[in-house]
Amino acid sequence: MGTHYLGTLGSTPIHRNNYNLSTSDPTDVFKFNIQGTQNIYLNLHDITSGDDADLYLYRDSNQNGFLDSGDEKLDQSRRGGNQEDDIDFLATEGTYFAEVERYAPGSSGNVTYDLEISQNSPGPSNNLLPADVNVGSPSGTRTFNDSVGNSDPSDIYRFELFSVGSNFEYVDISLTGLANNADMRVIQDRNNNGIAESNEVVAISTNGGISSEQITGVGFSYDSSPYYLQVYQTNGNTPYTVEFEFKELSF
Repeated sequence: MGTHYLGTLGSTPIHRNNYNLSTSDPTDVFKFNIQGTQNIYLNLHDITSGDDADLYLYRDSNQNGFLDSGDEKLDQSRRGGNQEDDIDFLATEGTYFAEVERYAPGSSGNVTYDLEISQNSPGPSNNLLPADVNVGSPSGTRTFNDSVGNSDPSDIYRFELFSVGSNFEYVDISLTGLANNADMRVIQDRNNNGIAESNEVVAISTNGGISSEQITGVGFSYDSSPYYLQVYQTNGNTPYTVEFEFKELSF
């Protein structure tokens, strides 16, 4: 098992690319620190086709500096095949471990992967864009039910909008059914780097309390780069319903 020390996290993602797991060395561990209360973001992706790897987050509970049986597992992501895995966790100051593990039954041999790790203050600050749900580019209405809270501060939905001839696709988005405050924003990842940058935030809705959130008219662009909706916790834990209504406008 290889252990890699990343130091203290910041808002700029740390990239670790083309790491390799094998039957003789099936796990990698990444040790890092955070200062204060922060959201930890982990994104495991670009897993080789035909392979599988899973992602785990631990706290250094016994403070010995090593990942062992005395450490608390905080979260995990174990999507099948070479789908990307991600973890978004609100954590207090301390030392943590991210573990990447080869999943042997789903693997054809050696597993190659990329990993990004970052932290941000609580709020609309997840600057990594793993797609928890791939909405695609359907017509009509798509509805999803989920929740956000301390153990999962934000959810991310990937969708696409296209122009065909003189028809331009756009989408209206609503967030309802809140028990505590949650907000949402839309990012268009124009440079396709999987990171939310300030100039890529195209819409945001931040009503107070448990009021519903609404974003309308996202689209009308000749740029075919993907869009991401981020639903994020503002206060407490809450279920929610998010609805995408895809429409076409002709000129």
